[in-house]
Amino acid sequence: MDVLIVGGGIGGLTLALELHQAGIPCKVLEAAARLEPVGAGINLLPHAMRVLDRLGVAGDLEAGSIATKESVFFNRFGQLVYREPAGRLAGYEHPQLSIHRADAQLTLLRVVRDRLGADAVVLGVRATGVAQDGDGAMVTTVDAAGRTGEERATVVVGCDGVHSAIRAQFYPDEGDPLYSGVTMWRGVTPWQPFLSGASMVRAGWLTSGKMVIYPVRDDIDGRGTQLVNWVAEVERPRPARRDWNREGRLEDFIDVFDDWHFDWLDVPALIRGAEKVLEYPMVDQDPLPRWTFGHTTLLGDAAHPMVPRGSNGAGQAILDAHALRVALEEVDDPAAALLRYEKERLPATSAVVQTNRRNPPDTILKEVYERTGDKPFTRIEDIITREEMVTISDTYKRVAAYDKDVLRSQD
Repeated sequence: MDVLIVGGGIGGLTLALELHQAGIPCKVLEAAARLEPVGAGINLLPHAMRVLDRLGVAGDLEAGSIATKESVFFNRFGQLVYREPAGRLAGYEHPQLSIHRADAQLTLLRVVRDRLGADAVVLGVRATGVAQDGDGAMVTTVDAAGRTGEERATVVVGCDGVHSAIRAQFYPDEGDPLYSGVTMWRGVTPWQPFLSGASMVRAGWLTSGKMVIYPVRDDIDGRGTQLVNWVAEVERPRPARRDWNREGRLEDFIDVFDDWHFDWLDVPALIRGAEKVLEYPMVDQDPLPRWTFGHTTLLGDAAHPMVPRGSNGAGQAILDAHALRVALEEVDDPAAALLRYEKERLPATSAVVQTNRRNPPDTILKEVYERTGDKPFTRIEDIITREEMVTISDTYKRVAAYDKDVLRSQD
């Protein structure tokens, strides 16, 4: 058996490492001619780090990231709403890492090439479709020069993201992504450490503007400066084009945050300090009825694109990769193995998609916004109890499969 992985993102590269560890030959096709340090930050939660640690790459990732110490919530006036420890400080065996997406992807790429060989990842080759027979699948491709080709394998896994050609072939009439009514702008800015120096901040609420802010690189200049990731989320009537690398304009959203001057952070100055701003609509797709067709299946964003709330998109792709590896190891028939993988992961990720729409961790901020009428408070205890906020946070952890008790039961 061999596996062709379509897409060299975090999910596809993690799958390559999983398959290599299992002794299953594989190759990765990536449409981009070069993988460059573009994009912004992501979080790798303890459930994902558990998988990556078993693959022997957790140390490499931790060396180029920030081990998050706390998750902390504020209203748009800079008042503290809720604080809870994160990662190891919360009692997990593994850390929560805040990391630049490019740092995570390029680290995984380097490790894949070191272990599988320099030709294990082929850049500049885009999949255009897949055909199947009883013994495997054939992917049609086109390279940067327009040359067409074919790649055959026993199993094909579409890890080709939100614009997946493999998904589109199986669901040609799926329609446009579902817009949440919120557009986000992202950037990274050199900044001095704030709060704990490793805090993940969520502040405000979508109706009047919300920010997510956390550092992703430490001491970038030898003087203690960090690279800080920020995400501005604002309700807008029309979505932007769905392109992770689409450049945005400061003037389209900065007015919402111009008065966010807190004693712990000057938010508009942070935003203006970014060299580049990226714009993306907060969209998802309804969960699919199936991912697997014969010897072909889907993984990560190609299988379950979700609204980017809850810091969990990359983590779910990593969990997909591990589950697929286990299924291929334990089930002799490849098509049956893919169905077992789907049976485990499709309902689990569907629940995350739905929860990210309705009740992610930042629902805490929605409750405060609504109960205060978007005004400052005197005592947060008079607005919402700590028990309510703990319940919101813990419920998401259980749905997303990083509840401490759940992880311990799997060891």
